[in-house]
Formats: sequence, structure tokens, C-alpha cells
Amino acid sequence: MTWQLRRATVADLDAIMELESGIFGNDAWSAGTMRVELASPHTWYLVAERLSDDGIDGYAGLSAPRGAPDGDIQTIAVAEPARHQGLGRTLIQALVAEARKRGAGRVFLEVRADNGGAQHLYETLGFVAIAERIGYYQPDNVDAIVMRYD
Repeated sequence: MTWQLRRATVADLDAIMELESGIFGNDAWSAGTMRVELASPHTWYLVAERLSDDGIDGYAGLSAPRGAPDGDIQTIAVAEPARHQGLGRTLIQALVAEARKRGAGRVFLEVRADNGGAQHLYETLGFVAIAERIGYYQPDNVDAIVMRYD
């Protein structure tokens, strides 16, 4: 598959929420929360649009106010059929590059402790585990691993 990354807008909310609820289930953000994220001047969201039919196979978001020393990857999701093709890696690299442009020297993220595949991806990109948040993901009561990229 081939994708084009572009800046997400509130017009992408329905497509993003379809992926969000399908991928994250109990952990899914509400449409209201996602709308606020997409509209904030302190965030930068991308969608991965399929070139074949303009559908969206992934999205990712960064919170990084300009000039702040740190950025935070808020979310990343890749549709099941698009996984293991480098899209997640590409989305994360784009967020890190944007964080640098905004002046951040460090980028943080949280990942479910039971998501070894995502943890491995982040490690291969240079993120290191620095802490654990017990019971962070609710209502499933799953711990989060906090990771940092310098």
C-alpha cells in the first residue's frame, strides 16, 4: 500500500474515530476529546491517507507547544491491514521531526505494558523506558510504560 501523510483537521474526525474505536475499544478517546486535540494550536496531528481511494489507514498526534522543551506523542493508530508495512514507524518519525521543529529536545509517550510490538517499535526508534504508570489504561486496569526520546 502507498500512503500520503497530511495534516489532520476536524474534517477527518469521523474517519479518525472509526479507527480509534475499532482499534482501542475500551481505551478509545471520545469524539469530543479528539475534536479538541485536532483543533488545538499546541498539537499536530497527521493522517495516513491511502492513495488508492482516499481512505485513512492511520493517524498520530503530538502535543508540543512551540518553544516548550518537551513534546508528547498523544496517540498513534494503524489499521490492521496496514500494519507491518512501516506506516507506524513513518508516523512516529514525522511526529519527532515536528517536535524538533517546535523546539522540543525530548519526546515522551505512554504505551500499554501488554503491547510488546509497539514497545519494540519505539525502542528501535530510540525511545527508552523510563517509568511505569500502574493501572493507567482504564477500564482495563493495564499499566503504561513511559518512554522518552532525546
